[in-house]
Amino acid sequence: MASILDDKDMKILEVLRENSKLSTQQISKKTLIPITTVHYRIKKLRNEGIIKKYTININHKKLGKGILAYVFFIPHYDILKERKMHLEDLVMKVKKHALVEEAAVIAGAKDVLLKVRVNDIDELNRFVVDYLQKVDGISRTETLIVLKSFE
Repeated sequence: MASILDDKDMKILEVLRENSKLSTQQISKKTLIPITTVHYRIKKLRNEGIIKKYTININHKKLGKGILAYVFFIPHYDILKERKMHLEDLVMKVKKHALVEEAAVIAGAKDVLLKVRVNDIDELNRFVVDYLQKVDGISRTETLIVLKSFE
């Protein structure tokens, strides 16, 4: 059953989305919601699975992974069937690669979308040509390089 969120829940979520490191007291000041209410609401949101985890926003350029790319691929379903593999098995195998940040099965002309971060175009080329296109069960790939991201 879906949880019904009110204005207080939404204000708290918006503040946490901006900075999940804030204390309950700081969130209370920003939202003008009493501290005990903030504490209770955050606990409720976690228990209901609405807040799944707290995370950080990484400066990927400083880590040497300044290029973001999205790679679509189309599975070779005959090979998957022959090897008694499901699409999800193939996606999870590819997701384990160190350069893959996210993987999703999607609807449309392509079946899988990968979010990849690399240091340079050569590293992206090695990932796509030397790794991805040689994985059994992948038929075709298409790569999109992000020119500017608005996070």
